Amino acid sequence: MRSIWLHNHFYAIEKPDVNSQVLLFSHRSVALQRGVMFNTTAWNRLRYTAYAPFYDVVAARAFRRPRRIALDQVDWEPGMRVLLVGAGTGLDLPFLPQDIELHATDLAPAMVKRTAKRAETLRRDVECRVMDAEALNYPDEHFDAVIMHLIIAVMPNPQRGLAEAHRVLKPGGQLCVMDKFQPDEQPAGAGRRLLNHLTSALATDITRQAQPLLSEAGFQIRHDEPVLMNGLFRAVLAVKPAPSSR
Repeated sequence: MRSIWLHNHFYAIEKPDVNSQVLLFSHRSVALQRGVMFNTTAWNRLRYTAYAPFYDVVAARAFRRPRRIALDQVDWEPGMRVLLVGAGTGLDLPFLPQDIELHATDLAPAMVKRTAKRAETLRRDVECRVMDAEALNYPDEHFDAVIMHLIIAVMPNPQRGLAEAHRVLKPGGQLCVMDKFQPDEQPAGAGRRLLNHLTSALATDITRQAQPLLSEAGFQIRHDEPVLMNGLFRAVLAVKPAPSSR
């Protein structure tokens, strides 16, 4: 039996109150005029609900090869329990092994609905849930691998999101990341930081660096490969170190 479970408040969130949308857009406009960046969970849920109907048109073809490269870095084994965080519309599903236990989450119910539909089309057994990447509702050391594609650059607090990924991974578990990153050896300059106020509101943060974020969260990078736009997008495989044997 295919297990596709949607959170109980799915429809309530998918159709937000119109007045709430207007208020959020109004606050966003004021923030941009003042040069202040407000990257919040509520704003991300709202904008990705709006993006959902045409997300595949923008992201499916452009990121097909980067997704495949990133997922090919993982040491797959039959029966692995895998968590796909920020699943979007499920564009990673075709590139994942069939013989794994797969869970998928996204902040926006509209995205989760499309992931569930894609899983059904592909005849895949996937548990799909509405969930905040910064507050994962899973027990500690539960997964063998966590996949985070195109989400670290849009999370309000990537440190918290990566800490959650680290928490739910088993010791020795793998973290598969594909995203846009500022070069580790070159912190963002003033101009890029200023531009980031706009890009963060509309799409993504352009100042985040992979190595500092992953190291701070307790991961060890095993592989780092440029995959798109002259290295702006990178595929990174990291591991949660196993405790040292005594």
